[in-house]
Amino acid sequence: MFLDFNLFVKGLVIGFSIAAPVGPIGVLCIRRTLAEGRISGFVSGMGAATADALYGCVAGFGVTYISNFLMGQQFWFRLIGALFLGYLGARIFFSKPAEAPSEAVGMGLAGAYASTLFLTLTNPVTILAFAAIFAGLGLGNSGGNYTAGMLLVLGVFLGSAAWWLFLSTGVGLFRTWFNGPRLRWVNRLSGVIIGGFGFLALLSLLQP
Repeated sequence: MFLDFNLFVKGLVIGFSIAAPVGPIGVLCIRRTLAEGRISGFVSGMGAATADALYGCVAGFGVTYISNFLMGQQFWFRLIGALFLGYLGARIFFSKPAEAPSEAVGMGLAGAYASTLFLTLTNPVTILAFAAIFAGLGLGNSGGNYTAGMLLVLGVFLGSAAWWLFLSTGVGLFRTWFNGPRLRWVNRLSGVIIGGFGFLALLSLLQP
């Protein structure tokens, strides 16, 4: 029982650590929190947390067939992700600030969740990150212990979710300050940064 709890805690730390570095998903979450509210920002983060948990499953349970397939097709996954980042960057750059919070959230929550889930899944290198961390901590393959494996993956999911809750709540405290022209500049800066990530991803595909 103690060993299982220990795995759960390690999963929490891994999930939080994987999610914390601010990349395109972090910028997107910050922008949506400022423009649409904390719920939209948090839901966006939950899409990434779900993808982290799925890739954690693949790495934690040693599903080599799935991981080999994803890594073998990573060029196309990353290409699609890069193009989608470029699309999102352009859309955000030219978007106008919402007149009211209700205009920004509404039915957009499903889209916010799906977009970050999709973006995170288009980076199968995440599996390598999980596999390396698991191996470094001596976790490796679940070895048929599905209870321990599920606790580890649950910890990864909740750890990642905790980061997105922390980020969206913290950024949300400053939301009232970002109105009108300021929010317009947030959109432009976010669009440039997210589009820049997409451009860098495309450049990485050209390297041997």
